[in-house]
Parts: sequence; structure tokens; C-alpha cells
Amino acid sequence: MIDIAYNILRFITSIVGAEQGFINMWEAIRDFLELGGDVLFLIGGLMIIMWVLIIERILYFAINHKTVVQKTVDAWNKRQERKSWNAHKVREGMISEVRMASNQYLGVIKACVALCPLLGLLGTVTGMIQVFEVMAILGTGNARAMADGVSKATVPTMCGMVAALSGLFISIWLVKKAESEVQILGEHMTMDH
Repeated sequence: MIDIAYNILRFITSIVGAEQGFINMWEAIRDFLELGGDVLFLIGGLMIIMWVLIIERILYFAINHKTVVQKTVDAWNKRQERKSWNAHKVREGMISEVRMASNQYLGVIKACVALCPLLGLLGTVTGMIQVFEVMAILGTGNARAMADGVSKATVPTMCGMVAALSGLFISIWLVKKAESEVQILGEHMTMDH
């Protein structure tokens, strides 16, 4: 699969004349992935899922949310009676629907942020197991073989932390944005008559 992606991307970059730059970049990425071990693929996949969901939420708030709010406010304003207990419950239900639309995927994004460092720790454990295997087979005299295991122990930890930090602040912002948008909606849906 990786070879197919490599060949496709190499063909595309050869058309625009950037083939050598692509080859250098690909080799650097490949070397980094080998340095950190297989756990980096898991961290990378989780980070991609997290950022796809983050971008989806940003696009939702930028494009769709205003339409959803406007439809909800219009539906509320079309009601003849807005003071009774029943009307109050209908209002709460409408606000709840917008809240659910605003908070969609935020729990998954938070879970991805929390899982990235845990996958990094998984890489640490697997790397340390490799170090102990080398020590058991070759003893402590082969520093080069031990260094490979140590790199496979530390690089995934770093990658997991970087992946988590890359999504942490934006996920907090998205949660605050969802809360403030629902609060603003509640203020627009008055119970005046």
C-alpha cells in the first residue's frame, strides 16, 4: 500500500518537476518511521482521524451552524403561543437538538487527544522490550543494537505528545464555541407571548 502511494505521489511530483524534493521528503519520513517503529503508524492514523473530525467541526461552525440556528429560531418565532409549560419544553427540545448538532464528534476528538499519548507510551513499552531482548541476547556490550531500541522507545512518546498537543487547544476551543453558540441561541429564543 505504501509503495503504491509512493509511486503515485512520485509520478505527480515528476509532472510538476519536484520529483527530487519529493524523494528527499519521502526518505526522511520513511527513516523517521523506521526510527520510531510500527506504533508511529497507529499514532499517525489516529492523528489523521482526529484532524479530519476537527476540520469537519470547524467547517460546520463556519458554514452550517448559522443555518441550523436560523431555522430553529424561525420555527420558534412561528409558534403562536410561547409562554406555557408545553411551549417551554418545546423550546428546550429545540435548543437540545442544536446542542447535539454542535457537540457532534467533540467526544471522539477528546478521546483521540487522550489516546495519542497512550499510544506513545505503548511505543515506549515495545521499544524497551526490544532493548531488553538485545541485552538478553547480546549483553550490554552492543550499544548500537540497544540504541535502536531506545529510539523506538522515545520517538513514539514524543510523537504521541505532539499529536495530542496539536489537537488539544483546538478541541478546547471547539467545546467553548459549541457552548457559547447554544447559549446565544437560548437568548434569541424569547418566551415573550
